[in-house]
Amino acid sequence: MTPLFFALYLLAQVDIPALRETASEPQQTDDPAIWVHPKDRAQSLIFGTIKMAAPDGAIAVYRMDGSRLMTVPKLDRPNNIDVAYGFRVGGRTVDIAVATERNKSQLRIFEVVPGVGLKDLGAVPVFAGESGAMAQPMGIALYRRKRDKAHFAIVSRKNGPSGRYLWQYRLTGDTAGNIRAEKVREFGLFSGSKEIEAVAVDAEREHVYYSDEGAGIRKYLADPEKAKAGEQLALFAESGWKGDREGLAIYKGYLVATDQQPGNSEFHVFSRDTLRELGVFRVGADTTDGIDIAPFGLFVAMNDSRHNFILVDWKAIAAGLRLRK
Repeated sequence: MTPLFFALYLLAQVDIPALRETASEPQQTDDPAIWVHPKDRAQSLIFGTIKMAAPDGAIAVYRMDGSRLMTVPKLDRPNNIDVAYGFRVGGRTVDIAVATERNKSQLRIFEVVPGVGLKDLGAVPVFAGESGAMAQPMGIALYRRKRDKAHFAIVSRKNGPSGRYLWQYRLTGDTAGNIRAEKVREFGLFSGSKEIEAVAVDAEREHVYYSDEGAGIRKYLADPEKAKAGEQLALFAESGWKGDREGLAIYKGYLVATDQQPGNSEFHVFSRDTLRELGVFRVGADTTDGIDIAPFGLFVAMNDSRHNFILVDWKAIAAGLRLRK
């Protein structure tokens, strides 16, 4: 038995019960994002994309108990969504949710309104000059730079060349309420196998991770102005997978990555420090695309069979895999 095989063999694999599920949607869901209320976590919100062409495409907004608060209708194939805090626009500081709108080659930007849901702030184009699948945005991760609080959107697409598959935009708002997206770099190696959709930013360490679906997970610097921003820092999760590498999420000392499988997707847990795999868990989520984890320890996974999202307590995951909570 080789050392690598022995290490993989010893990895814990556990089934974790769900806390609850969100309401089911009439069409296929894709990606969740969690907005955390500044004072009362019980008033936090979950956003989930319904990835259909218009008029059926939408963003659903859920309360913490899984009930639907509202729906933003008539988006044209929204894929992924992420949230950011402290964005200046219209002379105010607001929290925002930003979704990729694949069939319109743009980002849809919304203000998060506590107790209400989402308020439309407009759209900005992405992948200008590209066509076909290369102009269709898929994944998105929002990044707020530490040194100057600048906001960025890192966007993947349905297809693209190695070295420039992802484009990064600086988001700015003016006093009139207009939002602008300025492209600041193109980056990202690609194996050529399948596609790149899932993107996640480690805000504390200012790293960005993305899933090269048929090859592994790649790591770069998130700040486009760093000297080595264009250099790949790591490629890992290359073996031991049964399906596509999909959704990514970061929580405390861990990176969680989705192994997309019919019936019961698996979620691989890696150390943020060493990128060593620590275990695998399942929550009964079918053919999962997107995931997210709230800072207070709520894990959310897309579930295809019921067109909804499964909510799980991270403490149960940590106990099952014997991780530090």
